[in-house]
Amino acid sequence: MPDPNGFLRYERQLPKRRPVPVRIQDWHEVYPPATEDLVRDQATRCMDCGIPFCHEGCPLGNRIPDWNDLVRTGAWAAAAESLHATNNFPEFTGRLCPAPCEAACVLGISDDPVTIKQVEVEIANHAFDLGYVQPQRPSVASGKAVAVVGSGPAGLAAAQQLARAGHAVTVFERDDRIGGLLRYGIPDFKIEKQVVDARLAQMAAEGVEFQTGVNVGVDVTADDLRERFDAVLLACGALASRDTPATPGRRLNGVHLAMEHLVPANRVVAGLQDGTPIDAAGKHVIIIGGGDTGADCLGVAHRQGAASVVQLDQYPLPPEVRAGEVHPWPTWPVILRNYPAHEEGGERVFGVAVSEFVDDGRGNVAAIRIADVSVERKDGKRVVTIAEGSERDLRADLVLLAIGFDGTEDSPLLAQFGVSRNAAGTLDARGDWQTSADGVFVAGDMHRGASLVVWAIAEGRGAASAIHTYLGAQGDLPAPVQPSSQPLAASR
Repeated sequence: MPDPNGFLRYERQLPKRRPVPVRIQDWHEVYPPATEDLVRDQATRCMDCGIPFCHEGCPLGNRIPDWNDLVRTGAWAAAAESLHATNNFPEFTGRLCPAPCEAACVLGISDDPVTIKQVEVEIANHAFDLGYVQPQRPSVASGKAVAVVGSGPAGLAAAQQLARAGHAVTVFERDDRIGGLLRYGIPDFKIEKQVVDARLAQMAAEGVEFQTGVNVGVDVTADDLRERFDAVLLACGALASRDTPATPGRRLNGVHLAMEHLVPANRVVAGLQDGTPIDAAGKHVIIIGGGDTGADCLGVAHRQGAASVVQLDQYPLPPEVRAGEVHPWPTWPVILRNYPAHEEGGERVFGVAVSEFVDDGRGNVAAIRIADVSVERKDGKRVVTIAEGSERDLRADLVLLAIGFDGTEDSPLLAQFGVSRNAAGTLDARGDWQTSADGVFVAGDMHRGASLVVWAIAEGRGAASAIHTYLGAQGDLPAPVQPSSQPLAASR
């Protein structure tokens, strides 16, 4: 029974971030662990609503009121069990998910919503610290083998579900370490890599085999996979970065895609290389794009010692609170989202577009030319209108393009399986998560486009359930979403 007065007795409160002057000197996570008292107080604010809309907001269908109340009463082991029942990796989502569950919290109608994400990550932290996270080995082997191509959260979630069901699972990763974007795309100040490694250790103990440095489609062909495995899951992500090749000056030295900056920076932090070819140290940096990836570039630039950073967004400055008539509760609201990196410095400019990258006369970028714009939808298409006379230049030594992704990368493997990308650059799936190729399934960003970590895990679990059924195995695996599901939260 929840505390009926909890939300009246306690205000929403998050743990204080590490001080800016301290944290920009290292790569450790911004948030320190919360005190147990704080987490219990925040969990007590949950009203255990008659209709908990947080369930609808969460693609995984997390049992949020259940584990909130277990935390309130100090039953951490039971809370961890309840949380893991629907989410393979709460330590990932608790750090990285934008929390569509909180946007759908009933308390948020008239008050600040429950700090669901914070409670979630602290349950996960307690579960590891207190030894609740143990390998769950299957009692009986199915005799079936599954190949998972890609080791991001979608592929890992599917691999863990299938291994626990008794299937022999091999995860192939073309990078030298497992984790996908968790490993090299997201900076350590958001998720330190020992967090990923701890979960991988559990999966390895459960029987999942990891093979790194394997470019499937080149080093291993589709025929090889069909010969060795009974089913294949494609979970290669959506890494085809969106570019602006037609913008004058795009090929100048100093203009780069965001991932060209983030990946080597992460490798330096991991001790895998001594330096990065794209270093913001002492430079005037312009980041084009106002989303998560842009904020990641911002935080990295601060830690590399940029002289200045300006982040540009083509859309107008959004409101700070939900505009109910436009984005009514419990839908995902378009509001101003301030990431920890924004309080570390830099400037944000909204409602502008880049018309040219300016040459310094030696083939290097010296500035960018921008203009004020308005963006509107007409007949379903985005129309950008430039304000006359608003052009001006901003100094730039380094420009990072963080303007989204155009689906999954093309690869020889797709042609070998006889599947192709659709107009959105992703792979279509039937209701059973299968592509047009028999026994070949798809999940995560490769299927839905660049999206949220929580959706990747949900899709991985859904695909695992479909593969389990396809293999004719006994019993059912939980399938939280179907391929046609639409998110309440906008994609990243």
